[in-house]
Amino acid sequence: MLRRSAIGMAMLAFLGVAGYGLAHLRPAVPTVDGGTIYSDTVKRGPMLREVHGLGTLIAENVLLVSAVADGRLVKINSYPGAVVHPDTVLMELDNPELRQQTLDAEFALKAAEAAYADLAVQLKTQFFDKQSIAAKMSSDYNEAALRADLDSKLEKLGLIARLNAEISRNKANELKTRNDLEEQRLRIINESTEAQRAAQEVKIQQARALYGLKEGQLAQLVVRAGATGVMAQLGPGAPAGSSGSAVTLEVGQKVTAGTILAKIAQPQKLKAQLKINEIDAKDIIEGQPASIDTRNGIIQGKVSRIDPVSVNGTVVVDVKLVGELPNGARPDLSVDGKIELERLNDVVYTGRPTNSPPMGTISVFKIADDGQYASRVAVKLGRASVNTVEVLSGLQPGDRIILSDMTAQDGHDLIRLK
Repeated sequence: MLRRSAIGMAMLAFLGVAGYGLAHLRPAVPTVDGGTIYSDTVKRGPMLREVHGLGTLIAENVLLVSAVADGRLVKINSYPGAVVHPDTVLMELDNPELRQQTLDAEFALKAAEAAYADLAVQLKTQFFDKQSIAAKMSSDYNEAALRADLDSKLEKLGLIARLNAEISRNKANELKTRNDLEEQRLRIINESTEAQRAAQEVKIQQARALYGLKEGQLAQLVVRAGATGVMAQLGPGAPAGSSGSAVTLEVGQKVTAGTILAKIAQPQKLKAQLKINEIDAKDIIEGQPASIDTRNGIIQGKVSRIDPVSVNGTVVVDVKLVGELPNGARPDLSVDGKIELERLNDVVYTGRPTNSPPMGTISVFKIADDGQYASRVAVKLGRASVNTVEVLSGLQPGDRIILSDMTAQDGHDLIRLK
């Protein structure tokens, strides 16, 4: 009996010790393969702040070729990538209605010119008739004046009666008045003739202008490049702010006046257009240096324009390129760009951990001196660059931290590296 009690007490004591040990046993430390992580050492010294963005090369000078009139596309002669000159025919349109309007305008011009010629003949005939009447009246007046003068002299000599002389004078005065009126009428007719001619000339000018307009529109159905360059686009392209595919043109398609038919670019003058995250873009100003990687060489440049509007979380930044373009540089070429914001002279910095916002506090794993363990520490970050970030507190120069994504270890403050 005593033996059983002793055994029972011993078992209770063992269980108590085991329970105490289990209660104070540390959780298992997860193991992470050191070959799968990326680490960096905290440093002190100069740090270059840059922002990164993807983009394309675009031509600085682009000519938009638009449809002057409605039409149906009947032929395409040039496609994107073709070298064109001012007289190069890009495509041909057809518009039967415009052809008829041009023909009607031509006939209207000819009719107006014929009407002017007919009016000139009529006016000249009328003028001659009035001139003949005025000449006859002038002749009658002169004859009456001579008769009145003669009768006045004969009256003084007593050869004719005073009444006859008075009749002659009255007749001469009447014809003088009528002669003056005819002369005034002749002058008025001449002024009226000029006014009628001017009115008909205006009609001719209007008809000629309409015909010239229609004839020009008809001629421009044969669409020419208008400049030397490379055909960069056929059709209107994708709408602004749209991520859809570009709108192109096909034979048989109807286009309206004003539709963009093509874009002609000058490949000798290109600029880079980068899309920068709107958070990073707040520190960009005009004139900042930039480097553009064309994947066949790096070319330097300067920020020339910053779009004031953010679209889908990005801001478009134009970079003016400086120097000779690398081989293969052409419009719409995808490029990788970096813009230099500032140079920090003496700061504590490290490689930028995954998902680390600037001016925030994050937790990272700091690797122990023996390299076998890494413990979680809180780090306050400052200004950030593409691959580096300023450390304000939580780390010292010489510390090694893990930059890789460690969200799988969120529940652990200590990991073992193997």
